[in-house]
Amino acid sequence: MRVLMLGWEFPPFISGGLGTACYGLTRAMSRHGIEVVFVLPRPVVSQFTTHVKLAAPKAAPGGGFEPVPGSAPGDSLSREYHLREFENVAFRTIDTPLLPYHGQAEYFRRVEELRSRGELTEVALREISAGQLPAIGGGGGRSTPGPVVPSVSPGHDYAGDMMGEVHRYARLAVEIARGEHFDVVHAHDWMTYPAGLAVSAFSRRPLVVHIHSTEFDRSGEHINQQIYDIERAGLHGADRVIAVSYLTRNIVMMRYSVPGEKVEVVYNAIDTDGHAASLSRIEKRDKIVLFLGRITMQKGPEYFLAAARKVLDFYKDVKFVVAGSGDMTRRMIELSAEMGIGHKVLFTGFLRGADVDRVFKMADLYVMPSVSEPFGIAPLEAIRNDVPVIISKQSGVSEILTHVLKVDFWDINEMANKILAVLRHEPLGATLRRHSGFEVQTLTWDKSAARVEDVYRHAVTNHR
Repeated sequence: MRVLMLGWEFPPFISGGLGTACYGLTRAMSRHGIEVVFVLPRPVVSQFTTHVKLAAPKAAPGGGFEPVPGSAPGDSLSREYHLREFENVAFRTIDTPLLPYHGQAEYFRRVEELRSRGELTEVALREISAGQLPAIGGGGGRSTPGPVVPSVSPGHDYAGDMMGEVHRYARLAVEIARGEHFDVVHAHDWMTYPAGLAVSAFSRRPLVVHIHSTEFDRSGEHINQQIYDIERAGLHGADRVIAVSYLTRNIVMMRYSVPGEKVEVVYNAIDTDGHAASLSRIEKRDKIVLFLGRITMQKGPEYFLAAARKVLDFYKDVKFVVAGSGDMTRRMIELSAEMGIGHKVLFTGFLRGADVDRVFKMADLYVMPSVSEPFGIAPLEAIRNDVPVIISKQSGVSEILTHVLKVDFWDINEMANKILAVLRHEPLGATLRRHSGFEVQTLTWDKSAARVEDVYRHAVTNHR
């Protein structure tokens, strides 16, 4: 089986859970002998942004990308790259500034700016990652303490001429497809759906679309109509649809009118092969409660802060760490100050690679208060790092995890009660860590890859 896969995130092109999912899935598919050509936006500076070793058939000096011999040095259409650990996966890149979020667009803009001046150092990159740059967005909402529901303008979370780049990506993906042989097209999320439809129509090969997050997850009822229309066209134009949870499958069926028999659920997974950093636990008086994710309406950071304030009324020796970036970052910093807990809340900025494992190793508890989470890989990463977990009931991952604490995202009293229970009662935390660790070992990317391969075979067999 040979697959042409379309996506915009992959190490080092990673800004969230989608990149992590693509990494784990394609790595397992490679082990299964499935050949994948992965089409991505153009490469960015990588030596500081990922732990993945990148190599062509002849390794590039100092690591990083190197074009495969035979590709034209000035070719602006695409380049081909290989990663040493992906035997059956080739990566083709398109020269496009396609980036999904404001924060990521600004991050890479600053990186490229420093690189062009010869000033890109590890220190400079850490400063950018820590958020020491002009704030972006700022969110909306009330200026009074308590949970904040931000005002959302359609499409507020995307940077630049996104629609123009989405369609340009589609045109160039077709040009790449002309030189490839494949059995099926696999497109990840809305930004690649036009490309998937175009490549499928040109090649007469079946299209499988993978939906990791819907516009309703990202924007609530204040959807961007253009994005919704693209999602709907992709979902209806595909031969088969892969949803990351039954929560997402139900949204696809109800909100997009996609027949249920067309939609398969394939859960995300986690690598448990010793990838996590083996750092010793930091001795400290303060307990650490962690939020890690994009700081956007979808992830519920305001509910995390509201629960934090209630916890601090009863338990003083605790710090709340907010790791991530997003359009609500500035508002959350202001909100923590307005609540009078600014000295107890630490904002780290966007983390990647070993820093993610490091912050998990420091944590006594991880909380995911998402308003609408199609899946949620971060809780699996927390469990892999031996951290007890509290998750929103409004998440796909809650369908498969039983040895975690669950709470409605809006119930800040119950969220605070559960945080206090874990912090105060070590046997509870130990039980959660022990049993959830066993549970996560059964959630493997190899199982997910096998399910995806079944979807491919069904699509190929029934394609007209």
